[in-house]
Amino acid sequence: MSSVLEIVQPGIGTTVQDGGRVGHRHQGMPLAGWLDAPLAQAANALLGNRLDAAVLELRGMGTVLRVPSGPVRVALAGRIGAVCLRRDGSRSVLPAWHSATLLEGDLLRLGAAESGCAYLAVAGGLLLQPQLGSRSSYWRAGLAGVLGRAFRPGDLLPCGPWSVTDPREWRSRSPWSHHEGPVRVLLGPQQDHFTADAIAQLLSQDWEATAAQDRMGLRFAGQPLAHVNAAAADIVSDGVAPGAIQVPANGQPIVLLADGQTVGGYPKIATVISADLPRLAHLRPGAHVRFESVTLDTAHRARQDERDRWQRWLTSRETYLPPGTVDEAALYGANLISGVLNATL
Repeated sequence: MSSVLEIVQPGIGTTVQDGGRVGHRHQGMPLAGWLDAPLAQAANALLGNRLDAAVLELRGMGTVLRVPSGPVRVALAGRIGAVCLRRDGSRSVLPAWHSATLLEGDLLRLGAAESGCAYLAVAGGLLLQPQLGSRSSYWRAGLAGVLGRAFRPGDLLPCGPWSVTDPREWRSRSPWSHHEGPVRVLLGPQQDHFTADAIAQLLSQDWEATAAQDRMGLRFAGQPLAHVNAAAADIVSDGVAPGAIQVPANGQPIVLLADGQTVGGYPKIATVISADLPRLAHLRPGAHVRFESVTLDTAHRARQDERDRWQRWLTSRETYLPPGTVDEAALYGANLISGVLNATL
């Protein structure tokens, strides 16, 4: 059946995201897509969706959704919770790592994304019109089919079809979590634009995430990194990718994220490996992090380890009956009467 979500309050930094626009960087179009792919895919997995189904990426607080046409089954992944205000006047809590079914007229008030990034998936996925092969919002390009602007009250999000035949919901016994420790990087490709002391500083000091951050990139603050000379602070613009650590003349590094541009003119001292890049979505202003240099072989192993760990996380999912739910299939299938009594005797 067809279902729709309505934006009642847009909140801060809430967008539609999927795996992004692969194959269009040569046209100047950034990848976009979710900042934390494993976390977004975990939200989809809690609903049995395709892992690449479009979801809501939640970066702040204040988002309120209504179901004008339902039902809609939803699931949250990340450090976040929500309150369901039912049309009958009752209310219930939707914690992270659980699914819940919303009926027509129900309201969902989402809490704050405590770590800076969380995801809401809907059964069947969000079905905004794809642009260049993706449903991801990218406001700078103004892609109208996928709401190339911030959400406004009254915006409608069509959801994929699904069938409500099973009253059981899904939950996970344990949250998905990322690798801990220093953020691992590959040095280069322009590390020769920096002094040896600057390379050592990059890897030995704590870097503070600043408030100058969005889906395009994240600026860090720390002891400035010195270029070999003033001219080395600029290069002829060349290709960049999410994870590239650019260092402008002020010596403060900038890490590009999903909406990062396709070319840049600052030298790149290193690149965050793909296994650790999702962690940067959770660095709120004031958070500290260290970088660690690794080899390409280590980066490949880290990516495979992350995939293996995520597959193991899948085994933590289980179904359950929410309190107050009657499992009619089990009830009717039970042998309630073992024989026939002759009431005339």
